[in-house]
Amino acid sequence: MPDEGALVLDGGLSNQLADQGCDLADPLWTARLLADEPEQILAAHTAYLEAGAQVLTTASYQATYEGFAQRGVGRAEAARLLRRSVELARRAAAGRPGVRVAASVGPYGAMLADGSEYRGRYGLSVRELERFHRPRMEALAAAGPDVLALETVPDVDEGEAMLRAAEGAGVPVWLSYTIEGGRTRAGQRLEDAFALVAGRDEVVAVGVNCCAPGEVTDAVRLAAEVSGKPVVAYPNSGEQWDAEGRRWVGGSVFDPGLVTGWRQAGARLVGGCCRVGPAGIAGVAAELRGG
Repeated sequence: MPDEGALVLDGGLSNQLADQGCDLADPLWTARLLADEPEQILAAHTAYLEAGAQVLTTASYQATYEGFAQRGVGRAEAARLLRRSVELARRAAAGRPGVRVAASVGPYGAMLADGSEYRGRYGLSVRELERFHRPRMEALAAAGPDVLALETVPDVDEGEAMLRAAEGAGVPVWLSYTIEGGRTRAGQRLEDAFALVAGRDEVVAVGVNCCAPGEVTDAVRLAAEVSGKPVVAYPNSGEQWDAEGRRWVGGSVFDPGLVTGWRQAGARLVGGCCRVGPAGIAGVAAELRGG
């Protein structure tokens, strides 16, 4: 097993589903498959487990009541699909002791499907964002995940809103920002972003995801210092998302050899995000075993 002080997260669900031949050209992205092709999600989870992942992230990042409503899906059915995302991860993990399930809660911008989760600053108040996030967090929490993954958060206001929305859910959470240039995507100081979780008992980790791998070490060290919490780190491949063209551009610089430095800086949950597949996660697991 990997270093008992660190857990191996899975990688990008979307790229694995694409590699399995799934069409993700839809505003619902991977969430479309909850209704149409759930067996594909199950297969993707299994691929990451076989690569060494100890935490499975559900296919609910872009699953929202509002997004489903735009497709004519009513609230009752949307709630059922949100629960299904957790159930599929549990099915994949069956018979594998110690595997955890993290219910993915993406930012408001993910529902807009226009790349604004990499900008933030939607013109909404903290209270409005809290009102958006709370119902689906409640639905996901009711399905019994081990943790709610509040992920790819672009700014401090949305981080605050998501933490408020998670209060009373009865499920631990981690809060993970997407960053660029040592700041949140909205340009705020990471010290302020990570400080939000200090003293919040329901928060089990804070950190970064869907950022360039080269940003991780400094961010992890800062998160540990500011928050006093374990740190989560799962960058993307280093490629850039072209929202207009709806494609990734550039080359991958994800190197599992970087994991040792992240671990030394304080990361306790380590994996990959967009464009990091099972091979990358197998490399992460190998690094945590000591090479």
